[in-house]
Amino acid sequence: MIDFRSDTFTRPGPGMLQAMLQAETGDDVFGEDPSINKLEAMMADYFGKEAALYCPSGTMSNQIAIKVHTLPGDEVVCSNLAHVYIYEGGGIAFNAGAQVHAITGDRGMITAAQVEAAINPDDVHKARTSLVCLENTSNRGGGCCYDWDEVLRIRQVCDQHKLALHLDGARLFNAIVATGQDPRSYGRTFDSISVCLNKGMGCPIGSVLLGSTGFIREARRIRKKLGGGLRQAGYMAATGIYAMENNIQRLEEDHQHAKQIAAALLEKSFTGHMLPVETNILIFEVTGGEWTPRKLTDHLRKEGILTMAISPTQVRMVVHLDITPEMVAKTCQVIAETM
Repeated sequence: MIDFRSDTFTRPGPGMLQAMLQAETGDDVFGEDPSINKLEAMMADYFGKEAALYCPSGTMSNQIAIKVHTLPGDEVVCSNLAHVYIYEGGGIAFNAGAQVHAITGDRGMITAAQVEAAINPDDVHKARTSLVCLENTSNRGGGCCYDWDEVLRIRQVCDQHKLALHLDGARLFNAIVATGQDPRSYGRTFDSISVCLNKGMGCPIGSVLLGSTGFIREARRIRKKLGGGLRQAGYMAATGIYAMENNIQRLEEDHQHAKQIAAALLEKSFTGHMLPVETNILIFEVTGGEWTPRKLTDHLRKEGILTMAISPTQVRMVVHLDITPEMVAKTCQVIAETM
């Protein structure tokens, strides 16, 4: 099967498996796993942050960051399409005891003016606004990338109002490759960054949380409370080291493959509005009387192609390192032959 349901379906290739077999391990709760220590140092240096913390998942690293940045009863500003808001099981309320001010932006991206307007006044009747969360790339925005000048304007608003700024960078490497942005500019701009390794980077699990030394010290304490204290997880961290060394620039291939599939879809009468394809995600409407998202995904499944209906009107396809050029060619052919 050609699996476009998510880039989380990637599996380690031979090189990554070999790296796991050769990994040095220890007990990370004691700070003695050399592979985890190496990965954390590598990621901190790449983004220009003081320290890093290896976590099992992006949801955990996001939730740890939000917990560190807020107090119970605080308010978090983010997009109404943000992963931290709609896909993390109500974790902001459950873990941090905070509430959300959700902003309707453009494809999951919000502006500095919207953030400014969302900040509560210093009033005992209001929740204390303490944190702004951005997501780059935006999953529900079709893998779109923030305009960097807008990010800097949001940073200025946060500075003026003494708010922390967190980045859910689940697909941050995709944004960096697509825009050519300097990774260290992210480190300078955001107080904390969560970066997934188990999506287009090909790792079986893993996310790294980045921040100041003090922030990561507190994050480590929260990780323990959430059951994320790791022992000989160097076997997993070794996959992150391998991915950092081998799988970043190859993301451009995924982006090109996504554009090829998008071009094939846009030739079809059943394809309605498609979100601009900037990276590795395609989200498009299915229109017309004969086709619905469910019917189209069922049809493609019979042809050996797995996709996902994400709403009553939309289908999502995500390209990743396990999608070969031959698979892309077959997918485009099946789309072309679909009446």
